Amino acid sequence: MKTALSIAGSDPTGGAGLQADMKVFRSFAVHGLSVVSAITAQSTEGVDFISPVDRDSLEKQLRTILSDIRPNASKTGMLYSSWAVEIVARMFKELSLDNIVIDPVTISSSGASLVGEGTLDAIREKLFPLSRVITPNIYEASVFTGIMIDNRNGMEEASRALKDMGPDVVVITGGHLNDIALDLYYDGEFHALESEKIRGEYHGTGCAFSAAITALLALGLSPLESVSRGKEFIQNAIKQAYHPGRGMGLLYL
Repeated sequence: MKTALSIAGSDPTGGAGLQADMKVFRSFAVHGLSVVSAITAQSTEGVDFISPVDRDSLEKQLRTILSDIRPNASKTGMLYSSWAVEIVARMFKELSLDNIVIDPVTISSSGASLVGEGTLDAIREKLFPLSRVITPNIYEASVFTGIMIDNRNGMEEASRALKDMGPDVVVITGGHLNDIALDLYYDGEFHALESEKIRGEYHGTGCAFSAAITALLALGLSPLESVSRGKEFIQNAIKQAYHPGRGMGLLYL
């Protein structure tokens, strides 16, 4: 069985973070490995508290699991501090890991900040150059590039700027064209991935999408195939979403 590693925060709703990533990996018959980067207190209504794990805990988790199992693909989610980014980047380099997917998390689905000061610069400088695929949403792409994105042209301009930061492939999610949901794939050439826009608010779509890409890369698919199939997977998960709490819907993973 192929393996995939997620380095991310713990979400007690099970709708995002490590818990969601493990569900997605299993959906693709990929064994999930997990390293906790932070503990959160949150519900379907929002994030109340974040406590990053300390340096030793993060490094020991990584070093111990990677000394035993080499993942076929890896992804990062919430990395709260710049030193956490540095530890992860150093381990990726030491072991020459490939098929790295960076989900550059900045805010939660409910709008809470999920990064400390200096973290975004560290992600840009230390993780983007190591990555095979990065999956920023429109807001995150704008933060990293300084480009205002309100149409397809803005997405293309930001994609080029992000590609210059080092990743093999850039996927900007969250574009809208009338009633179409647009994700833009760029590896030197553009591929527009369109689907029906589903109304409502859903928790963990970015986490699940990047996890699906990671699982599919672990299975040996190309980046474009992984992104295309990952998008189909998320569309189906949103269509079957349910509402166990008072807030956002949770994907059926």
